[in-house]
Amino acid sequence: MENHSHSEKHTPHYGIYIIVWLALLILTGVTVAVAGIDFGGLTVATALLIASIKSYLVLTIFMHLKSESKVFSIFVGVALLFLLISFVLLFADYSFM
Repeated sequence: MENHSHSEKHTPHYGIYIIVWLALLILTGVTVAVAGIDFGGLTVATALLIASIKSYLVLTIFMHLKSESKVFSIFVGVALLFLLISFVLLFADYSFM
């Protein structure tokens, strides 16, 4: 009797890696361009938004988080929640300076 598990390893094709790599390069260029433009109070928020998009791409594509188990995804989610709380507390302190 064979034991068929549903935990097949799903690896994206090399083309998706190249597309994501190019997207990361473009987003890095956008980050550098945004750093030179004065958006006032939105400059840091814009840079963090771009960094969040880049982090999402790295987590889902290069670290294969989409194909991991739900428990591992929950651990990553809890870590991101604490990072978000840290950012909220940081900017709450930063905004009163």
